[in-house]
Amino acid sequence: MAGMKATALDLLQSVFGYPGFRGQQQAVIEHLGEGGDALVLMPTGGGKSLCYQIPALLRQGTAIVVSPLIALMQDQVDALREAGVAAAYLNSSLAADAQREVERQLLAGELNLLYVAPERLLTARFLEQLERTEVALFAIDEAHCVSQWGHDFRPEYRELAILHQRFPQVPRIALTATADPRTREEIVERLSLQNARQFVSSFDRPNIGYRVGLRHNAKRQLGEFLLGHEGESGIVYCLSRRKVDDTAAWLAESGIEALPYHAGLDAATRAKNQQRFLREDGVVMVATVAFGMGIDKPDVRFVAHLDLPRSIEGYYQETGRAGRDGLPAEAWMIYGLSDVVTMSQMIAQSESADERKRVERQKLESLLAYAEATDCRRQLLLGAFGETYPGPCGHCDNCIAPPKTWDATVPAQKALSAVYRTGQRFGSGHVIDVLRGEETERVLGLDHHRLSTFGIGAEMDEKQWRSVFRQLLAAGLLEADAEGYGTLRLTTASRAVLSGGRPVKLREDARPERASRRRRDSKQVTGGSLGIEAYEQPMWDELRALRTQLAKQQGVPPYVVFHDATLLAMLRALPANEDELAGISGVGEAKLKRYGRDFLAVINAAG
Repeated sequence: MAGMKATALDLLQSVFGYPGFRGQQQAVIEHLGEGGDALVLMPTGGGKSLCYQIPALLRQGTAIVVSPLIALMQDQVDALREAGVAAAYLNSSLAADAQREVERQLLAGELNLLYVAPERLLTARFLEQLERTEVALFAIDEAHCVSQWGHDFRPEYRELAILHQRFPQVPRIALTATADPRTREEIVERLSLQNARQFVSSFDRPNIGYRVGLRHNAKRQLGEFLLGHEGESGIVYCLSRRKVDDTAAWLAESGIEALPYHAGLDAATRAKNQQRFLREDGVVMVATVAFGMGIDKPDVRFVAHLDLPRSIEGYYQETGRAGRDGLPAEAWMIYGLSDVVTMSQMIAQSESADERKRVERQKLESLLAYAEATDCRRQLLLGAFGETYPGPCGHCDNCIAPPKTWDATVPAQKALSAVYRTGQRFGSGHVIDVLRGEETERVLGLDHHRLSTFGIGAEMDEKQWRSVFRQLLAAGLLEADAEGYGTLRLTTASRAVLSGGRPVKLREDARPERASRRRRDSKQVTGGSLGIEAYEQPMWDELRALRTQLAKQQGVPPYVVFHDATLLAMLRALPANEDELAGISGVGEAKLKRYGRDFLAVINAAG
């Protein structure tokens, strides 16, 4: 166990190999180390784990870490053990004798940190064991799981207030990377953290470039995007299991190491695919949102969405799985009008209470507005979390290639009129047929060819009209009536447009005379490249190969040996001896002793 004489900075440098603290880390560590409760909101990759791992080493006893997923526990424990820290986890993946051994270590005071799932922690047996243990602190990771409004709601998290009741003298720290103001309030209330000091960092992930586009041909667009990420790890999110399977198979046929992940696969296949993603370089996981929370893989260079997520919080958390190591990464999304209808139907058909459905619809509308925005995406994304970003960021697609807008007031009036004249009982497809003067069987059967709006939009093709309807939905000038299978209705804001009192500006992708000619240069936005020069590539490949070999020997993912950021620092600094290698960020004493000679051999052989 670490002695009380060690300082937080000593431990940061000697155990974890980092030269100094970032942001509010030191303030959180000192507050918790002195016995205070804390609520920490810090972006993914911001170093949340150190905020409780270092106090766990400073304080007497064992830190109990509540974590929602087995994969996350295993990753954290592997990394801590590699750094020479006495850590363990208790979950259903352990055999009975292994569980008994961990419990013995806990009661004997041999552990610095013990990771447990909320379900196990809440059992009478485990709480009784804790009564007989010196507990250093309680850390509640992924604390947003307590929120009924959140995308990762876990009912068990709501019962964790029992820790304050049973162990009032033990400090608690709740941590999350995803919490809007509503969720923040709920965390405080549900976990009895009213007296906790709040540490709220910027939610900005400056190393991530955000790109959003319209879906035309998903496979072709994804293939073009992946050309800039050859050999890199990434995640591709799809809405349906069928689309996951189809996309993964197509990527595999295209020569990309791609694996599917969704709840329809058996548990063994899911576990095998997840392990390959975590332990191999360059694997692309194609998944539903069933995959993600707790994936602590730092070298994910991109996250791609082929459909809209359900909320802007979900989007933020999913894209936040890219670039956890602080190196360049990319968040890329394509979507269409059908996504809005599908998501609206999913919300309407869920068994949630009406209030929750209302909140979920608001969240979907916020995400659609973000997708259709012409302003800096980083400003809009952070604004959803109550943060003002000075911007523009200069790093998102709208900043790099600002979209042009056009005066679409007249087409908007035509669209709204057609929705009204057809009785607000149809989806966009039928309304567009009316606008374009298409004498379809349905149009004729309903006598809609006799309406005053029939044919008044013939100058625009179906694709252009779909863009108009999509943007009118995003602007709140139309709403999809999910109960009516995605039919469109006017909103209170529609009246001002119809009366001529409100002009409408839309993105130029819908403009009649320019739509067919306008194409976005795929090279306008920088990709997730780490900037490896051609002459550096051979050594980079050798360093990664050595890392993979050592990781296999240790039975851990490669990034547990060293992050890409640490390998990149070695590549650039070319340390000649162990003293110089010790100065590289991420090389602590235990790893220097275990791996230093091997990595120096690769570097010096090239010299």
